[in-house]
Amino acid sequence: GFSGLYALYRMRELGFSALVLEAGDGVGGTWYWNRYPGARCDVESLDYSFSFDEALEQEWEWTERYPPQPEIRRYLDHVADRFDLRRDIRLSSTVTSLTWEEADNGWTAQTRDGFTATATYCILATGMLTVPNRPDIPGIDSFAGDVFHTARWPEGGVELSGRTVAIIGTGSTGIQFVTTAAPEVDRLTVFQRTPNFSLPAFNRPADPEHTAEIKAGYRE
Repeated sequence: GFSGLYALYRMRELGFSALVLEAGDGVGGTWYWNRYPGARCDVESLDYSFSFDEALEQEWEWTERYPPQPEIRRYLDHVADRFDLRRDIRLSSTVTSLTWEEADNGWTAQTRDGFTATATYCILATGMLTVPNRPDIPGIDSFAGDVFHTARWPEGGVELSGRTVAIIGTGSTGIQFVTTAAPEVDRLTVFQRTPNFSLPAFNRPADPEHTAEIKAGYRE
């Protein structure tokens, strides 16, 4: 994700050799996994981007005020390529154990596919919502329909047109999904425990003049 890519960049700058172990098949962290319909950042795009490199700030052009998931993922792919970060990233590497070795004064990480890495320092750039919460709902295992989790949405997408859909939960993800899916599905039922307070985003295409003005301020 954002923190892992920047941590790798900084470690190189400081002269360390570093390796990133990533469970996903691509970079992006949250924005690799959260690809459900309507996924979008609620921070303005110009603020939701790296500031460690002026050339990167100036060259990347966001298309919308609030960037959608596919665009954020393209941005993070661009960052990984631009700074040649991929050569020190091992994808599809789920860490199953992390052990402090007193005798060696370092860490040993084991991955699901049998890979072992040792390090003097270990940075956990895993975020605070790494493991999806799958509620223990009686009968869910015998449900005959399709069950999806927004944090592990199929990369190829799901055809929702004309289907009967139920969504459980109305946090920010639920709100984004409901407003996007409602026009497509035949019938939509929302199960909500606690109402959320939400405001219109007033999203719009990026204004080139406004963008240029903001970027000029970065250089000052």
